[in-house]
Amino acid sequence: MESDSEMVPFPLLLTPIESNYRACTIPYRFPSDNPKKATPTELSWINLFLNSIPSFKKRAESDTTVADAAVRAEKFAQRYGEILEDMKKDPESHGGPPDCVMLCRIREQILRELGFRDIFKKVKDEENAKAISLFPDVVRLNDSTDDEGQRLENLIRGIFAGNIFDLGSAQLAEVFSKDGMSFLASFQNIVPRPWVIDDLDTFKAKWSKKAWKKAIIFVDNSGADVILGILPFARELLRRGTKVVLAANDLPSINDVTYPELIEIISKLKDDKGQLMGVDTSNLLIANSGNDLPVIDLTRVSQELAYLASDADLVVLEGMGRGIETNLYAQFKCDSMKIGMVKHPEVAQFLGGRLYDCVLKYNEVFSR
Repeated sequence: MESDSEMVPFPLLLTPIESNYRACTIPYRFPSDNPKKATPTELSWINLFLNSIPSFKKRAESDTTVADAAVRAEKFAQRYGEILEDMKKDPESHGGPPDCVMLCRIREQILRELGFRDIFKKVKDEENAKAISLFPDVVRLNDSTDDEGQRLENLIRGIFAGNIFDLGSAQLAEVFSKDGMSFLASFQNIVPRPWVIDDLDTFKAKWSKKAWKKAIIFVDNSGADVILGILPFARELLRRGTKVVLAANDLPSINDVTYPELIEIISKLKDDKGQLMGVDTSNLLIANSGNDLPVIDLTRVSQELAYLASDADLVVLEGMGRGIETNLYAQFKCDSMKIGMVKHPEVAQFLGGRLYDCVLKYNEVFSR
């Protein structure tokens, strides 16, 4: 999409953007650090990306859409590994110093240059099919909860349970390859509150008093994440009269859901009246965010999304990549919620929480 049309800043970012916004949450270095020497934080993050290479290589090797996949996968592992090792010796090499956006971008560029368009396609399709079959049960379970506050909490816990399906995390990729992920087990095993950032009570209080006119939700992973986590939450917003725009990636990256995939998922979930389990979807829109990474820099979104977002009064950034590793401290002109599960030890350490801890950061903006 980037080449097709100009990317623009997300219109709801607090202005001036230059002094108010930085995409990456965790500072890898400070101005006083030696520009030629990698900082301890840079080294630990470069190592995190190095440790993920074997699981990416394995996915690439089994990509049946690419000729000589095994040879090309080896080239990917070698090339990306060399760049990361270079950055350890000289953080300014390869356009550095590195941050999480750059480390993701280089990985995606190498995969695409070698002909790999979507190495997680097979697992995404399988997980989407599984989650679609479970969607009616999950929605019925939520609908059977009469207490509005409890129903909202169940929906929020559903987002956390779904968000664990993340193949960008080396540990989770390994667990997943062994025995898959059970949405119900994940739901029941969410770490006890208080979470590392826990604004659930504040959000609950607002939910009972406030109906937003329009919500923009940046979605994350395929499968249980978007289908059993985000969509029941979006459906509840629709039921309350909120217009909902789901913003999905333009191009494949890890197991994140893409714009075309999300359109297909929604069409499979709708009944013959165009409803989502009895809820009208005329106020549900799917937008192409213009993004092609598992993290997002909100100074660069598609013009389509910018247009749709201009009159929104709630922004939701879901998932570790978009809502924690980037944008946790992003300030908006309207209410915002960052929600996701902490799936990297480095992020847990930075936040002072536990691995698989939860983040729900809600900021209300009082209209002047």
